[in-house]
Amino acid sequence: MNHQTVAADLSVHLNLDTPPVALAFLDQPPAGVDAAQPVAPSACAFWRRAEQDVFFVPAQEHFNCPVGAMVMGFDLPEAVSTELMGLVGKMTACGYVDPDEPGKIPVNKKASKGILYGPLAGFPVEPDAVLAWLTPLQAMIWSEAAGGAAWGGQQPTTVFGRPACAAIPSMLGNGRPTLSFGCIGMRTFTGVGEDRMLAVMPGEGLADFARSLAGKKDVNGAMQAFYEERMAAVAGPRA
Repeated sequence: MNHQTVAADLSVHLNLDTPPVALAFLDQPPAGVDAAQPVAPSACAFWRRAEQDVFFVPAQEHFNCPVGAMVMGFDLPEAVSTELMGLVGKMTACGYVDPDEPGKIPVNKKASKGILYGPLAGFPVEPDAVLAWLTPLQAMIWSEAAGGAAWGGQQPTTVFGRPACAAIPSMLGNGRPTLSFGCIGMRTFTGVGEDRMLAVMPGEGLADFARSLAGKKDVNGAMQAFYEERMAAVAGPRA
């Protein structure tokens, strides 16, 4: 896969104003990429940094967000596990989550010692996941390209919420593109706009998905022209 070409196709066909970013679960950074020691409040905060540079983050640098570190599938030391249990207890006590919900959150099953992040256009390895921020209009085109709007085919796209990072293992588990409204932590730590939602795509088959996007964009453009003509015809001349 030509990452630069596919990244450009995704950006053009979805009219993205931020570049798609890629993630790969690895045990060590690839040649030419140093193991960074960045400080971030959460795993999702690294997604925004990944719009600019390629960098590898060891597992322990994700521990500032125990929930995100758990969802990414990292082995948690006792202190982080204790903090996680306390955080879950606070979430259930205030009614943010139901008591039986935490155990059902998707978790990454691909064991690794860290994550490689970076812009898809310059990503040096094949990504496990590719992320993009979408408006509802962009998500409409994206969902159609993913096959999630075909009522006679596979199950329509499911859009879920908290925690936003769970969209990654959810996608990895079933191989299907996933949409998430996000969570309040994601919106706090990433600063993403209120009008954006998270799209997660599998790295495998991404070029084919980009081509499907082009077709769906063209079809919707034709339908929009038809509907605009119909609207004008129905409205008729005004007195």
